[in-house]
Amino acid sequence: MAQVHLTLEDDILKDLMLGNREDAVSKLLEKVFDAILKAQASEQLNAEPYERSDDRSSYRNGYRTRSMTTRVGTLVLHVPKFRDGTFSTELFSSYQRSEKALLLSLMEMVIQGVSTRKISDITETLCGTSFSKSTVSALCQELDPIVEGFRNRPLDRQYPFLVVDAIYMKAREDGRIKSKGFLIAVGINEEGNREILGFTVADGESEEAWSDFFSNLKARGLRNVDLITSDNHGGLKKAIQKQFHGTSWQRCQTHFSKNLLDKTPPKIKAEVKASLTDLYNAPSFKDAQDRKEQMLDNYREQAPKAMTLLDESFDEVTAVFNLPAAYRKRLRTSNGIERLNEELRRRERVIRIFPNEASMIRLMGAVLMEHHEKWSSVKKYFTMDCYFAEREEARKTALTERSKQVHTIY
Repeated sequence: MAQVHLTLEDDILKDLMLGNREDAVSKLLEKVFDAILKAQASEQLNAEPYERSDDRSSYRNGYRTRSMTTRVGTLVLHVPKFRDGTFSTELFSSYQRSEKALLLSLMEMVIQGVSTRKISDITETLCGTSFSKSTVSALCQELDPIVEGFRNRPLDRQYPFLVVDAIYMKAREDGRIKSKGFLIAVGINEEGNREILGFTVADGESEEAWSDFFSNLKARGLRNVDLITSDNHGGLKKAIQKQFHGTSWQRCQTHFSKNLLDKTPPKIKAEVKASLTDLYNAPSFKDAQDRKEQMLDNYREQAPKAMTLLDESFDEVTAVFNLPAAYRKRLRTSNGIERLNEELRRRERVIRIFPNEASMIRLMGAVLMEHHEKWSSVKKYFTMDCYFAEREEARKTALTERSKQVHTIY
C-alpha cells in the first residue's frame, strides 16, 4: 500500500493555531485529500512519481481540478490523470455520501419551517438559498437507494460474533416530536473483519422490535452465530433467546460492572471494582469461578445486594469463556459499538431533531456505510485462522467446568 505524505506550510499551521481557523481547516482538508489521491495514483500505477519500475502500468499525465463541497467550504482538489487508462477513486462518493445525507436533513428542516437560525445559516453557506422540495426529492432519489441497498444486502458470509446495541434520537412524526430507537448490529465475519450487518428505526427496544430486526437479519442470510454481546435490556434479551437458539449470550461486562457498583457501598467500591476486573481477566472459567466465590466470601456482608447480583448473573457475564482466550477481551463488552454510537451521536447533534424517520435512516446509514468501508480496508479485528479449530475444544472445556460447578452446588 502506498504511503500518504503530507507537508503543511507554515501559514496553514499559523492560521490553525492563531488565525482564520475555518479557512485553515479548509486548506488542511485540501492537503489531506490531495495526498490521498496521489497515494491512490501510486497504487494504481505500481510506481511512485519518477520511480523506475518494471511493474509500472502507465504514466502520470498531470491533474484535473474538481471541487467538493463540505461543511468547511468548497474544496478544490487535484485529481491525477494517466497517459493510458483512467484513474479511479471512491474518495468523492464515499466522503460526500454522508455529507449529502447531512445536508439533506438540514434542507428538509428549512423547507418544513422547523430549522433554527444556525441551521438556516449552514444550509445557505453550503448550497445557497435556491433549493426547494424538488431539489430535496431529487437528492433523496440519488442517495436513498444506495443506503437501502446496503442495509438490505444479502448476508452470504458466516458471522460467528454479533454485537448489538441501540441509541435514541428524536424525529418528527404526525406533527409531534418522538423518541426513536436506532437499532444496530455489528458482525465479525469468518475472515475476522467487522461489518455493519444492519440498522433500523423502532419506537423502542421492545422484544417485538428487536425480534423483527433479528428476523430481517436472518432472512438476509445471517446464520451460525456463536456469541452475541449486548447489554441486559429485557426486550433485547428475550428477542435473542427467541431468535438465536443455541447461541451464547454475553452480557456486556462494562454495563454489568456499573450495575453492580451502583449496589456497592462507596467505601469499598474501588476494592470491589478491582476484584471484579480480576475475575474478568481470569485465564479460565474455573479460575473465574474461584474468584467469584472469593468475592462472595469477602463482600457478602458489606455489599449483599451487589454479591447477589454477581452470583445470579455470573454465567451471563462469563459466556466468553466458551471461546478461545484470544477472542474474549474484545467480545466481553459492547464497547466497540459504543464508540460507533459516539460517532453517530456527533452527527445527530448537528440535526437535534430529525424531520422524519427516513432522514434518520439516510444520515445514520450513510455514516455507518463509511465505517463499514473503512473496516474492510484496515487491519483485521481478529485473526480467525485458529478459531474454528480451537472453538470446539474451548466449548467442551467450558461445559465441563460449568457442569462441575452445578455438581458442586447440588
